[in-house]
Amino acid sequence: MESLEIPMKAIELKKILMEIKSEGRTWEEESIVCIVKSMVEHIGSTDSELRDQLIYNSFYQLIIEKNKIEHELLNELLELCLSDLLFKGIGENETDTVFTRSFTTLLIALILYRDNEDNFLSQEMVFKIKDILLDYINLEKDLRGYVSGKGWAHSVAHVTDAIDELVKSPKIDKKFYLKILKVLWSKVFVSTSVYIHDEDERILIPILEMVNNGLEQVEIETLIQNVPLELKVQKEQLEEEEYWFLYSNCKTFLKSFYIKVNKNCELVPLKKSIKKCLIEISLY
Repeated sequence: MESLEIPMKAIELKKILMEIKSEGRTWEEESIVCIVKSMVEHIGSTDSELRDQLIYNSFYQLIIEKNKIEHELLNELLELCLSDLLFKGIGENETDTVFTRSFTTLLIALILYRDNEDNFLSQEMVFKIKDILLDYINLEKDLRGYVSGKGWAHSVAHVTDAIDELVKSPKIDKKFYLKILKVLWSKVFVSTSVYIHDEDERILIPILEMVNNGLEQVEIETLIQNVPLELKVQKEQLEEEEYWFLYSNCKTFLKSFYIKVNKNCELVPLKKSIKKCLIEISLY
């Protein structure tokens, strides 16, 4: 994005976006390219109002609601996300770089949504997005939800939004679903902390989307059936507190999963597997 104008400072960007939000200014009056570059520059701001309410919501408005960003610029944004922003500070835990990574995945989700509508990304690029997002999920260590004084980090929930748009893409073959499922599954069964901000329900969204699109239920059943044994193994290897973090995450996810499939007659095998698993692990 070297050709774009120099980005604005945060205080100037915030003022403009607030005026647009309050309808004191319109997008038609602005240099969208300059504003977009500035929003990218500050996408990981620790000012939650700027990052979440203004920058993200403005991207949503420009890409989803108004479709005002040219495909060429969306491609440039996507390349920047994948090559730089998504892995800024990767591997760190409880540092501010998580905001850049997390809100970058939301921007990727918006671009994927627009591609699902307009078909401007190559299949090769969509495959690249898949590979890079899965690498990112595996490497992300900062699993905080809401951060006091700085707002939502929510890396797990946000990346599942991107994965959901990815699996909706007609360019993603169903042969990739199992790999995607296993990577998502790995982010459920973590022992470093307890999810408390509905991460379990957000992870389920792309999983159920894949089921609706043809992922065989038996693939999920196999993972569910392995849960009791995996918990027994981990109980021997983890510190007691870590084990109970893992157990809580696992049980909460399965309960949410059960509720989601409970009234769907086409998902009875899944419902039975989840119920059996929950009964078994409740005896631990």
